[in-house]
Amino acid sequence: MKAYQRYFEQVQSKLSVVFAQREKIEKAAEWVANCLANEGYIFTSGTGHSHIFAEEIFYRAGGFARVVAILDEALMLHKDASYSTEVERKEGYAAKLLAEFPLSEKDVFLISSNSGRNTVSIEMAMIAKEKGSKVIVITNLKHTESVTSRHPSGKRLFEIADLYIDNGGEIGDASVALEGLDFKVGATSTPTGAVILQSIMVQAADNLIQKGIIPEIFSSSNSDEGEAHNETLIQKYKGKIKGL
Repeated sequence: MKAYQRYFEQVQSKLSVVFAQREKIEKAAEWVANCLANEGYIFTSGTGHSHIFAEEIFYRAGGFARVVAILDEALMLHKDASYSTEVERKEGYAAKLLAEFPLSEKDVFLISSNSGRNTVSIEMAMIAKEKGSKVIVITNLKHTESVTSRHPSGKRLFEIADLYIDNGGEIGDASVALEGLDFKVGATSTPTGAVILQSIMVQAADNLIQKGIIPEIFSSSNSDEGEAHNETLIQKYKGKIKGL
């Protein structure tokens, strides 16, 4: 079997772990639907490569308009990748970052972290819970149970969450061993994490429709009718949602 075929198999096996967590996905979708029905916001964040998941559901074709992505340059990779590793371990950084985001009991906070051990994401979860928001975590259970927390509380992210969903990944994320190479290749947290997130959002949209509520959804800006539709939503939420 070729290396890429082995990677396909790895992703499929991880997705089977995700699909086995149907009750958790349905519960998360219920919380998201209730949040939007009560005019709350979906907050979302991730550090390092996990910031991809905050962007996955923000200003996205087929995605909810009321999504607030917490995208901090210091915690992302495009400016200084190695420095982002330092920042995500800093105590107190999350409090400063979240000071400009008005979290409330109406809201849901989706936090993605493969390791679930770093201080910033853990503190974000703690602050969100203090504000009364529901905290949903996407993490790699096998990896996070193999490491210790870097937060003074000693807790890892899944231990703080109201609900966590396991992405089914390997310790270290990479999944394919190649002869002649000491380390595995082929991380799986991105495809599985995207499937988890989109599954929650799709089910939440259906839940809202079943309640008689038509959710505000972005269309593709690259279609003529979608651009006009999106402009209405942008004008409504510009200034309310940072970065829109």
